[in-house]
Amino acid sequence: MITIALPKGRVAEDTLKIFSRIFGENFVFSDRKLILEIGELRFLLVRNQDVPTYVYYQAADIGIVGLDVLEEQNLDVLRLLDLGIGKCKIVVGSEINKPIDYTKSQIKIATKMPKITRGFFSKKAIAVDVIKLYGSIELAPLVGLADGIVDIVETGSTMRQNNLEIDQVIMESSVFLIANKNSFLTKKSKILTLQEQIKAHL
Repeated sequence: MITIALPKGRVAEDTLKIFSRIFGENFVFSDRKLILEIGELRFLLVRNQDVPTYVYYQAADIGIVGLDVLEEQNLDVLRLLDLGIGKCKIVVGSEINKPIDYTKSQIKIATKMPKITRGFFSKKAIAVDVIKLYGSIELAPLVGLADGIVDIVETGSTMRQNNLEIDQVIMESSVFLIANKNSFLTKKSKILTLQEQIKAHL
């Protein structure tokens, strides 16, 4: 049995379509169920941010998760394959016509991703006060909570609708297949076979 942690939402749906094509069966979670078992595969439906945790602690052998989450959490898991789906960017954003003043002794940045944010500004030798938020990041510069934000964007339309613009791109992200290191040793041939099958159906 191989246990696979999937993030709820579109990425899970896209991934299950790939498995449906590989195995010629319909992989669909029934209403509100969080576990799906078909043959030798067991899927767990979890929050995006929790996928690496399930894999790291071996509650799942493998998982599907965005590179942004992997970089933010930095857990010791194997990155096996870039699936090239769920593409987005992590960017620095600020109010339109009100760019961040990098000459200040310290700038305030609101984000859900404090580790990536600190790492980015540290490399540029810019002192930053990171304000951790859990949602509605776009509000922060508009109400004076922060000078700018670090957030995930796909098209940038949400930012534009909220009178924000992209200042800089920190990194590009897409969805990766990851594995627990112990699972990879004990189930290596099964995991590698699955990896090749997924690769062939992308």
